[in-house]
Amino acid sequence: MMKNKCLLALVVIGVIILQGCGSEENNSGEFNEVLPAVEAVEAQFGSLPLEERLNGIVRAANQVDIYPEISAPIEQVYVQNGDQVEAGDILIQLRDNEYRERLRQAEANLRISVAQEKQALAALGEVEAEIKRTRVLAERDVASDLELEQLEAQFESAEANYELAQARVEQAEANVEEQRDALNQTQIAAPVDGTVGQRNAEIGMQVSSATRLFTIGDLSQSKITINLTERMLSYVNTGQTVQIFSENLADTVLTAGISRISPFLGAGNFSTEAEIDIENPEGLLMPGMFVTVDILYGESEQATIIPLSSIYRNQQTGVTGVYVAPSFGLESEFIQDSGEEQASLSNPTDVEFVPIDVIARGRDAAGVSGIRSGQWVVTIGHNLLQRNNSGQARIRPSSWNNIMEMQDLRPEDLLDEIMSGDNVVENTPNSTANQL
Repeated sequence: MMKNKCLLALVVIGVIILQGCGSEENNSGEFNEVLPAVEAVEAQFGSLPLEERLNGIVRAANQVDIYPEISAPIEQVYVQNGDQVEAGDILIQLRDNEYRERLRQAEANLRISVAQEKQALAALGEVEAEIKRTRVLAERDVASDLELEQLEAQFESAEANYELAQARVEQAEANVEEQRDALNQTQIAAPVDGTVGQRNAEIGMQVSSATRLFTIGDLSQSKITINLTERMLSYVNTGQTVQIFSENLADTVLTAGISRISPFLGAGNFSTEAEIDIENPEGLLMPGMFVTVDILYGESEQATIIPLSSIYRNQQTGVTGVYVAPSFGLESEFIQDSGEEQASLSNPTDVEFVPIDVIARGRDAAGVSGIRSGQWVVTIGHNLLQRNNSGQARIRPSSWNNIMEMQDLRPEDLLDEIMSGDNVVENTPNSTANQL
């Protein structure tokens, strides 16, 4: 997340240095090398919460897209965006003349099929009665065996006709049900309780099964979907706490837990989905919103803790480390800065670059080895120190709270504050710009 106020302040300070030509004149008229002014914070000792930062997509609870199941023009639209509906409420009426006619024809065909079934049954009965009479006559030698065989063949034919008529009745009944269902589908009803949105329906509009008409969902409940890799499944579990935030939520951080994790990995991407159910009574989470999700899955080992903004990669050597002021805080003297609310700049103090190993990395801080807790590490001004070969700087001490707030600011917010003179660069005699 690009919210590092410290880095942007560094850029502004660098610009000021370039504009200052990199030198200052003393009382004797001689020019001395300019010492950079930097900000520093005291390293602490402790453990970091282990976090996995992911992006998530917000959906409303029971969110569904509404599509028609038939093709027809729209006759009436009964809801607007933002309307509350209950399951079963009619949303749209499609033109139904054609479907009513189809149902009427299907019902007529059913009546014909029923009549044909009755005829077939009657014919079957007649042949059956004739066979019984012929058998009696055959026993008395009045009727021949040939006549009896012919009647039995007629009986089998009549029986087949009756079964065919029965099948036609069943087919006609199924067609009636199909046409009645199609007619019912001309009225599109809400399948769930919720709020209507993304309306795409107007009177006279021709729709089909591919036309999305509305989206409905319960906005008081939200579901956030995140993707987990195969590696994450070894330490991310249901029930673990997550923190949810977004640039659109300002300073609001929401807390919830992982509700469920799909046990199936996607083919090719080796990832799966996890879902987070969260209450949304104030409507802060809007369906379709992208949010950042931090999964808190434990704590790191005990180590020296420093802000992320203090970690610097030396451009010349490629080594990652921090700039440390070894003697700062012991016998540091400060330039008088009367009338200033923020801490004063120190007199020239030794600084040195110290390589570190990052043991654990959190959202705002990291646990490292290579330095001790209590040492002061530079958080703003790394580039200035690298360009300066004196090994000294003037240091303005800062608190952890200030550094954390600065790291969480968006770049545009930081620039506004710097331009208004509320932070590092101020138009005062002892400001950072003038000290440089």
